[in-house]
Amino acid sequence: MSFVRPAARAHLMRWREALIGAAILVLGLYWSFGVTPGLLSWIGYLAILVGAALGVAGLQKGRSRHGGGGPGVVQVIERRIGYFGPLTGGLVDVDAITSLNFDPTQHPATWVITHDNGPALHIPLTAEGADALFDVFSGLPGLSPGRIASVAQRDGDHPVVLWRRADLQQRIARLH
Repeated sequence: MSFVRPAARAHLMRWREALIGAAILVLGLYWSFGVTPGLLSWIGYLAILVGAALGVAGLQKGRSRHGGGGPGVVQVIERRIGYFGPLTGGLVDVDAITSLNFDPTQHPATWVITHDNGPALHIPLTAEGADALFDVFSGLPGLSPGRIASVAQRDGDHPVVLWRRADLQQRIARLH
């Protein structure tokens, strides 16, 4: 039996890292300024830094979460993205990704991952487990978590290119 409404639980789960960061920050402030000085105050300063960093990262991650319940399931295991949808699906190695696009014109909005080993993989933003993609995409060289979060938040009328692999970018530049 749960004492928390499902909508409230979903909201808390969306922002869980930011809430944990805020709790650590408050604890650090209490240890730094609310108790007698000494070793505990230095631990408090460290807790303030950790809490602030976790809070900022949690805000970015929370902004990009859209919950589950959409079509398909996403799994990320050992740098391999798997999407198992009702009509499409596939596996992509993170090292084989050539570009990442966000297509808000699809319903629901979709991540489009092109790669060296086959056709593009289209993953709905609301697919079960799609929250794990934020960490994977943040690891792509030159792609900031803030950009991922801001693009996933907005509606648009055309696809957006978020990232291209460096050698692909050079090939495109030579064509023009």
